[in-house]
Amino acid sequence: MRLPDRLDGQVRFGVALQVPPPFGPQLQEARAGFGDPLAPLIPPHVTLLGPTVLDASDLDQVDEHLTAVGRAHAPFTVHLRGTGTFRPVSDVVFVQVVQGISECERLEQTVRSGPLTEELRFNYHPHVTVAHDVPDAALDRAFEELADFHAQFLVDSLQVFEHGDDGVWRPVRDFPLGGS
Repeated sequence: MRLPDRLDGQVRFGVALQVPPPFGPQLQEARAGFGDPLAPLIPPHVTLLGPTVLDASDLDQVDEHLTAVGRAHAPFTVHLRGTGTFRPVSDVVFVQVVQGISECERLEQTVRSGPLTEELRFNYHPHVTVAHDVPDAALDRAFEELADFHAQFLVDSLQVFEHGDDGVWRPVRDFPLGGS
């Protein structure tokens, strides 16, 4: 995972939709079983804004922005089913979002505006990573073993995750979705 450098007085964070229990813990355990060293560090999620660094003094403005984003978007259902991969471009296997795609796309575009405007390296594709930068055999196993995985859950908030000095991504703030 590419992480932007962080200086004193800065925070490294991301914005995502956390996969709730029991599905999140199931996917995290599966990821660990595929030998992915990031499994204990990254809760299962659908990324809306990847790792970003801002001055701590800008966080109030970001909170205001994300509060407005939440108010502008209605809760929606996400259905995860089956697997996909970004190979050969990137050694990633993921669980696919098959319902809630357009809602994720609209939410991602709105999050990545205002004080969080940034260019994407790749086109946005909502997904939940289950294996990353592990040997090919482990990627193949992840692709096959989770091919029948499915989960459905209500998304009624988005989360800000902060990256700790210990390498763990932790949810630190929720922003309710309240639009209609």
